[in-house]
Amino acid sequence: MNHLTILEQTVIRQIKTETARKNIDNISRTNAYLAYFKKQPDLLWAFLAHMVSRNGGWNMCDLEGEIFSQLLAPELRKQLFLTYERANWLIFHDAFPQLLLYHLSKINNTSMFHLLPYFHVSSFMQREWERYWRNGDRKRLTWALIINEQNVIQTPVISHPVYKSKVFRNVIFSFQDWLHFSCVLFPTCGGEVYGASVNGFASLSKRIQLGKRLADILFRPRLFPHFFEFAIRTPHTGSRFDYEQYFKVKSQRRTPILRMSFPIIQHHQHKYEDWSQKRMIVPSWLHFPSCHHHSIHLTDWYFAKSNQLELLLALKKTLNLNKWE
Repeated sequence: MNHLTILEQTVIRQIKTETARKNIDNISRTNAYLAYFKKQPDLLWAFLAHMVSRNGGWNMCDLEGEIFSQLLAPELRKQLFLTYERANWLIFHDAFPQLLLYHLSKINNTSMFHLLPYFHVSSFMQREWERYWRNGDRKRLTWALIINEQNVIQTPVISHPVYKSKVFRNVIFSFQDWLHFSCVLFPTCGGEVYGASVNGFASLSKRIQLGKRLADILFRPRLFPHFFEFAIRTPHTGSRFDYEQYFKVKSQRRTPILRMSFPIIQHHQHKYEDWSQKRMIVPSWLHFPSCHHHSIHLTDWYFAKSNQLELLLALKKTLNLNKWE
């Protein structure tokens, strides 16, 4: 860093400090994405990240809720939480410095993306930020950030031997995947739910296509104001009651809030690899729109899946089965 100016060195230190301060847990990350989007509404990915991060928190808290706490053994629930948490942390650790550098570039009216390597940002994203600075193509940047985030977690989480054996090859994870119990939801204050199912989570290309589908749903002109209203009006706690409180059929809180359920996890990253130097960019990632094969309106689907989970729990109790491990 010796060849950098005092100002550039200060910027790098401040961004690292700010990123670490806001990368404490799912709640702090989710709030940071929304606060950023309110300052930089042209950065669509920040709002997508906020809404997907809300889902991450809900998935975490489900593990300690009424259903999964009775279906899954404690050790598996712990491992699932750590998987969500690690992926959540890695994406924020990589992406938030990029967002902050863009914000500073806008303020100073000059590109500061030459500092991206000091945050171990992929060369793919370095090129994409420079491209966006020149042409302002918001859709392409959103897709690029989706591609980047999913590649960032591919090796350290999805392909990691521990997560692979204990989570992704676990029978209950495959069962959830097949039944689409894991779903990214975009609620509204009117009690409606939109979104898309996560099917084939371990597939990199499928996760990228899902991300593009979610972006398409989130920023539809007719729907976006309702999602943004929900985000502004509804503090993120991690409990599904965040949005279930708006349902026309009132229900009680069945999942706890995150900060009363899980400890703060201390993360470290000692090894950095530029994924784009080792992995080919599949043309469809950047050049083909996502396809919607299923309805994006999921309110009825949500109630049906909730009922299926309750039936599954009742069946388990009737047959006196052990918790899945």
